[in-house]
Amino acid sequence: MSQSIYFDEFELEASRTTTGRTITETDIVMHAGQTGDFYPHHMDAEWCKTQDFKQRIAHGTLIFSVAIGMTAGEINPVAFSYGYDRLRFIKPVFIGDTITCRATIADKRPYKKPEFGVVVEKVEAINQHGDVVMACEHLLLVEKKEP
Repeated sequence: MSQSIYFDEFELEASRTTTGRTITETDIVMHAGQTGDFYPHHMDAEWCKTQDFKQRIAHGTLIFSVAIGMTAGEINPVAFSYGYDRLRFIKPVFIGDTITCRATIADKRPYKKPEFGVVVEKVEAINQHGDVVMACEHLLLVEKKEP
């Protein structure tokens, strides 16, 4: 599925919300294997019982990756991911937590090449309790209809 949405067509405060995704032990184990991050906070259930959260927590980078993937829907052939700013892991995500994501157009600004603009999309991952657990700004470099 593909739809061209140009810089001029993005509306501030427009938002969309994804369906849910439950974080599993398998997600955590696979992410540890892919990244080499085997810290006990993620992998050692017994050690975690002695810590503040009393259970294993998902890697922040796992939640970031899942959240961004959840917001990827239609392909916009005139927009390109330019990067991410202000990434924050606000609350822990535990095995069995279900997250949804909300993406809101927060800002539009000029770019050094006049045929493009930057669209800032605020991405929030929200757990089943309604708590924001992760937030970041996704920067999109988007073609203008007319420079």
